[in-house]
Amino acid sequence: MTARTPWAALALGASLALPHPHIAAASGETEVKTAACSVVAAGDAINNTINCTFGFTPEKMKELVDAATRGATGPLTDTIVELSKRLGVAENAAKTLLSIVGERNVPPERLSETLNRVASDYKRMQMQLAALNSSDPTVRSFVDRAKAKISEGTAGDFKEAHQLLMEATRRQIEAAQQARAIKQQANAAEDADLMGAAASTATEGRLALTERHYQVAANLFKQAAELVPAEHRRETADYLEGAAVALYRQGDEFGDNAALASSISILEDALRHRSRDRVSLAWAITQANLAVVLEKAGERETGTVRLEEAVAADRAALAEMTRERAPLNWAMTQVNLGNALCALDEHENGSARLEEAVAAYRAALEVETRDRVPRLWAAAQTDLGTALQRLGEREIGTARLKEAVVAYRAALEEETRDRLPLAYAKTQMNLGAALSALGERENETTHLEETVKAYRAALEEGRRDRVPLVWATIQMDLCGALRAWGERDSRTDSGTEHLEEAVAACRAALEERTRGRAPLDWAAVQFNLGNALDTLGERRSGTMLFCRGGGGLPSGSGGKDS
Repeated sequence: MTARTPWAALALGASLALPHPHIAAASGETEVKTAACSVVAAGDAINNTINCTFGFTPEKMKELVDAATRGATGPLTDTIVELSKRLGVAENAAKTLLSIVGERNVPPERLSETLNRVASDYKRMQMQLAALNSSDPTVRSFVDRAKAKISEGTAGDFKEAHQLLMEATRRQIEAAQQARAIKQQANAAEDADLMGAAASTATEGRLALTERHYQVAANLFKQAAELVPAEHRRETADYLEGAAVALYRQGDEFGDNAALASSISILEDALRHRSRDRVSLAWAITQANLAVVLEKAGERETGTVRLEEAVAADRAALAEMTRERAPLNWAMTQVNLGNALCALDEHENGSARLEEAVAAYRAALEVETRDRVPRLWAAAQTDLGTALQRLGEREIGTARLKEAVVAYRAALEEETRDRLPLAYAKTQMNLGAALSALGERENETTHLEETVKAYRAALEEGRRDRVPLVWATIQMDLCGALRAWGERDSRTDSGTEHLEEAVAACRAALEERTRGRAPLDWAAVQFNLGNALDTLGERRSGTMLFCRGGGGLPSGSGGKDS
């Protein structure tokens, strides 16, 4: 608080010039009349020339001022009494006002004008003082005593009035500071209670999330965000992200596209609470989360808008989430970027997106090393293998397909059957598909034999009682691999064992891929079964089990046939 100057009290409500008696005073003030003075119109009130002589010549006025300044007004008592009446102030006040004018070295011709202004300021100050009405009794006491001193009007009284008003001010400042402290404490207590309520609500949301009541969890997280006081932007964003996660899971696990759309909207809202300038890393993480949801939504749409937004969000995140600042988050976002690019590739011609995806996966693997994060390393190897396999299937040579096989086999070093059984089955399926594509381009049966081995390994965990449709897909892919192996064996006068196994695998697949449940898949399996029986018939002593059919259909899981 700045120290207060001793003349501040007198300046309260002071104006620079006496208002015209027929013109309204400044807003909130009452017009003051001190004497019969006139205002010569010459611009605004500040520049007006005020002609007030109080009936005295300049010389007489100078005599009064000099006497008051010296404190020798005795011989002029009658004149000063008359002047006090004209000014509308007490006699002592008139003397004090004259002495104030005398301290300013005013030219004689302007003494009356200056005295009028000083008297006007004095009267306005009295009115403002009269309007002071504090609820604090101590402050009222100071103010009342100041009123009395100012009314008495001596220079000593004015000095005491200054002190009294300064004490009143000091007391009110202290009271205001105490009130502010109490208010701040109350606000802090209110904020603490609201933050506690938000935390409790969010904890309930976590419980609902654990129970897979995703919509309930999302609503609880949103309620928590609404409870958070406005200045706590980080906590608001955190709870909004909790709601977005719950809705993402609802959309992912239950095919709820509306939930995915809501998750996207909430994450965009969370970004408005995370300033890139203030919390750039947190902003980047939210961008990365947004990209994941956008990709999932984009995979279910015919267009590419969401997928393109996912790629843009991943790249925006990587601009702040650098390898140096957050290496693991950077690597995971590189993987997510690769996944979004692979999804976009399915809608576009050319292989540019896949090439970018391969680069992103390989960048991630520089950080997600096997010794550091073995499971993430294995997942990235699987994703890399998928992208390489797609590239290889579009190329004439076998280099990319062989790279894909290497990546899948690397993943299986960590995704073992006993440790991650379902991931093991999925990667064995992918490996089988890559080996099958390799086997089609070679005359030998080595890769076809490895394909069959991979699919049979996948069936060990991709069981019918656990994942019936996946089991049926593996059986169909196994059928295609065994048929290709059996056809190649027929060119070397081998037996019919592999063809018979192919027929058995196709018939097994038809137990789950029924015509009523999945008519297109059922037709694909029937087609492959027909081809296997046709080839088998040609091998059995000239017996034709089926007429020769056309070539096989591409398999549903990326294997040789479906």
